Amino acid sequence: MGLEQGLTHVYTGNGKGKTSAALGLALRAAGRGLRVLLVHFMKGPSFSYGEDVSLSKVAGVTQVRFGTDHFVDPKNPDVTDKEAAQVALAFLKFQLSSGFYDVVIADELNVAVAFGLVSEDEVVELIKSKPPKVELVITGRYATENIKSMADYVTVFEEVKHPFQQGINAREGIDY
Repeated sequence: MGLEQGLTHVYTGNGKGKTSAALGLALRAAGRGLRVLLVHFMKGPSFSYGEDVSLSKVAGVTQVRFGTDHFVDPKNPDVTDKEAAQVALAFLKFQLSSGFYDVVIADELNVAVAFGLVSEDEVVELIKSKPPKVELVITGRYATENIKSMADYVTVFEEVKHPFQQGINAREGIDY
């Protein structure tokens, strides 16, 4: 099947729902026979997310997690965090250019840039090198103006109210 024209999306902002929106697009694409790849930055193998179970049952969707078993310190990332992000980026570039996938999602790539794990220039080059028939989705808070300017779609998720502000922690099945 494939796409006639692939565009670039950026889902960013402080509100909840960026990865969820990308997952919704993944399900829509897979439902139409497109091949989807999700590359998760900074989400190591020991983290458990509800979507993992569901997506493993969806034909045409592949997801790969890169990261360590700890949260990244944004002010002082560990060398292992940088190495994992660079491996993720190399994998992402290879798969994006392979022509195998119709939709490629780079989950939390904006945060990886903000934390200094990946450079903005590397993401700009990734966008520029995207094959014309591949849809690219980049998620995460802190998208730079330069990255946003290169995208065809930019959606900013705004946090108006969140249960965490009332002391309610993230809930399994709802928030992860």
